[in-house]
Amino acid sequence: MAKKFNTEMEGQINFYNKYLKRIDKNLTQDDVLEENTDGILKGNLIEFKLNINDVNSVLFQSIKYLSSMRVKGKSIPANIVLISLNTETTYIYKSKDYIEDIEKIYIGGASKNNIGFQSKSEPIKLENSKPIDIETLITTLKEDNYTKINIDENCIIGWASRYYKENPTAKKSDFIGDNESEIKIVGEIRRPTYFKDFINEYSSDTNIQFKYLMDKLNDNLSKKDLGAFYTPIQYAEKATELVREAIKRVPKGNDYIILDRCAGTGNLESVLSDEELSHCIVSTYEYYEYKVLMELIGDKVRHIVPPFETADIFNGGTVLGADALSKEYVDNEIIKQYIDNDKCTVIMLENPPYAEGTAISRGATGRKSTFKESFLAKKMAENVKGVANNDLANIFIWSAFEYYLRQSTDSYILFSPLKYYKQQHLINKKFLNGCAMNRKHFHATENTVSCILWSNENENKNSITLNTFDILENKIIEEEPLVVKKVFYPLLKMFDKLGGVKIKPKVVSADNGYEKTEGNIRVRIVENMEYIAYLRADGFGIDDNFKFNRLSRLPKYNGNGNYLTKQNFLEKLPMFASSVYLVYEKNWKIMGSICKTSDGKEEYLKDVQNGNLDKWLLKVLLWTTLSNAYMLSLTGSDGVFYRNELCLDTTNGETLSSEKLKSLKYTEEEKKILEQWNNILKQAKLTKNYDSSITYGVYQIAEELNTKHKVKLPNGKEKNVYDYPELNGNLNSLKPMLKEYYLQEIAPKLFEYEFLK
Repeated sequence: MAKKFNTEMEGQINFYNKYLKRIDKNLTQDDVLEENTDGILKGNLIEFKLNINDVNSVLFQSIKYLSSMRVKGKSIPANIVLISLNTETTYIYKSKDYIEDIEKIYIGGASKNNIGFQSKSEPIKLENSKPIDIETLITTLKEDNYTKINIDENCIIGWASRYYKENPTAKKSDFIGDNESEIKIVGEIRRPTYFKDFINEYSSDTNIQFKYLMDKLNDNLSKKDLGAFYTPIQYAEKATELVREAIKRVPKGNDYIILDRCAGTGNLESVLSDEELSHCIVSTYEYYEYKVLMELIGDKVRHIVPPFETADIFNGGTVLGADALSKEYVDNEIIKQYIDNDKCTVIMLENPPYAEGTAISRGATGRKSTFKESFLAKKMAENVKGVANNDLANIFIWSAFEYYLRQSTDSYILFSPLKYYKQQHLINKKFLNGCAMNRKHFHATENTVSCILWSNENENKNSITLNTFDILENKIIEEEPLVVKKVFYPLLKMFDKLGGVKIKPKVVSADNGYEKTEGNIRVRIVENMEYIAYLRADGFGIDDNFKFNRLSRLPKYNGNGNYLTKQNFLEKLPMFASSVYLVYEKNWKIMGSICKTSDGKEEYLKDVQNGNLDKWLLKVLLWTTLSNAYMLSLTGSDGVFYRNELCLDTTNGETLSSEKLKSLKYTEEEKKILEQWNNILKQAKLTKNYDSSITYGVYQIAEELNTKHKVKLPNGKEKNVYDYPELNGNLNSLKPMLKEYYLQEIAPKLFEYEFLK
């Protein structure tokens, strides 16, 4: 009599232990467990149940798995194998019979809401107790065949990502192609060779079906070069409202143009009226976007650059004559006739590409270059100094006012992160209206993007107020307005410059606070200087808070910070506190709109000097000692013991922090936090790795004493198990207490003194 299983996992393990020996002895259960399924074995999707009482519902569950795989660019197994363990029955379906169902999109868990599905074919039914049927099942599981799927807008990103990953040198033209082209590059999706066993030929002559996804379909090299981002239709509609404000500013009797040098597939223009489109001049640098743009609005706009496709237009994936950074484009006669016409008002509407200064592009010769070698980048560098030159978007912004906008009634409707205004002060123009938007809806990571209507009039305004909009379930949601203030001085301005003879320190820290023994050392120290910590306080941004702001016992190897001493540490700690605001108050409106600064330095130092901030500074100290700063006690390679003075472990005597905090009269909330710390320290002393000679802070306890090990689960996956659950639990319980304390007691004054602005 066959064994009856109590759990599905037990039966699954038993099955693979027996069958894998006959199918491929080199395979293990771990090798076949993927995509949250019970197993993908060669060309077979396997689904186990203790007892299959409704074959159709289990089949539907498997179809949902295959649907998810198709979207991700995974090959679709030809066989769907359903195994009822305790009844020793197997049902085998061909996935090709269910391709229409596989190509649908399902929301929610695959195991939910499956009752009522109707099968379209009779399965092969096997009895696993019969040798002949066992051999049939083994033969089936050895098959390595797949069902071809159709490419559509739901799955093309997954297949593109797979194609570029498996073909690192491939370009967008190799993958997508275009049947209606002077260039006649067909592309993988239209004539599959690499994916010939997995996808059908894409039959449409054009790529218009993918108009909202073209930025996502660029190969990795082009993504870095082009920096293109899709604009969601809801935000395009908000931009259109600003365009119409700009049109109202056109003087009576004037003609006007709406110029978009980086139109992509025309998202921004898609909501303009036919009348407004008749004033548009558009271009885009990427060839396949140009093709879609031409098809969508080529017959509606006043001009498209270049006017039509010719045999020599294709330039390694880009469009000759459409590079907005080139002198050729600036001198383009089609555009210039309007720029030179005093009776024509210029309105610019753009979502400029974004890329860092190291972005790589390829010219017609295949020679590697950067956008900083372009005509406009060089012109901008002659007029603008500093880090603003490192952003591709800034070249578009600067050149708009330099080469295209001439009269006071000209306008610029601009999508961009806020730093061109807030930190870099790239332009000083008159703000008329604008919105803050969530960047995650632009096929990008969450952050703040602004869409602002600027007038071509000089005005130096240090703050602007933006209407704020998010998108929820495809509907635009208005939130509280966002006040954006310019910032001027980074945190490093809070420190006096080091005097004396500067030398390399003998020991330095890596990113994690522990000693770094190899690599280049940039940080310097004054000879014989005594310090208790090093604070890296680099840049204005708070988005990468711990990347650019680290508090460590040893000086960080690459510098960009300064030393905390026994004399100055208390007044300098708010700089560290400002760096973690985003950790505690994570919100897209904060990202990109709030910066770390020392703009309030004079008022702050005056109040420190007169004692107005004594109590608050002690609260900052209390929070710092219990935060996850990279503070350690350790013996360096120079033989010196570096004690952590920014902690409350007094096992080896008072620390600087514990001495200072004796003068703070604790609130009930602070007493609870300290009680939690005492619980942590008590549990830490019971751990195997505890060293009584070390003065511990929270970070070092978490790193060295809160140890864990991996255990293997029945499904083959591994899970971390903590060796000291009480210690781990107490550390986790401290975090929300510190968050609440920080937001209530510390953050308000960080804003008051413009550490956060």
